[in-house]
Amino acid sequence: MSEKKKEKPTHLTKAGLQHYQELLDYLKGEKTIEIANRLEIARGFGDLSENSEYDEAKEAQRENEAEKARIEAILSNYVLIDEDSDTSTVKMGHVVVLYDCDFDEEDEFYLVGSSEADPLNGKISNESPVGAAILGRSKGEKITVKTPAGESRYVIKDIKTAEN
Repeated sequence: MSEKKKEKPTHLTKAGLQHYQELLDYLKGEKTIEIANRLEIARGFGDLSENSEYDEAKEAQRENEAEKARIEAILSNYVLIDEDSDTSTVKMGHVVVLYDCDFDEEDEFYLVGSSEADPLNGKISNESPVGAAILGRSKGEKITVKTPAGESRYVIKDIKTAEN
């Protein structure tokens, strides 16, 4: 017997878990009803073989089903990021202030799982080069990170708990 390989779990913050639960409810409810209504209207236009409204509604239905499946997969195999108040070392769920030695500036990052990562809004993944390099490190430590753009040098200035 071959055992099905279990996917690695998705790390979620409480806010991320709530977001995915609400999104799934929307996709299963309001969005599904909206698409069903679009299909019904498009069917009323007659010949489905040359009906672009029907084709578009069917495509929206496929995309909605795929998105529901993706979110259900996340919610069936997640690990909730512990809101650890011990900020002696960097852990997922912490906010980390880094001094960028190359650009002489400070950046603040919220360390989250890959499904919640949004670098433009200060959320970096534990799997990103910077995220992986700072995990388990302490305030004051100097780190060098290999990124696609080359090496970057940082100093961990502060480690804080997230304010959700």
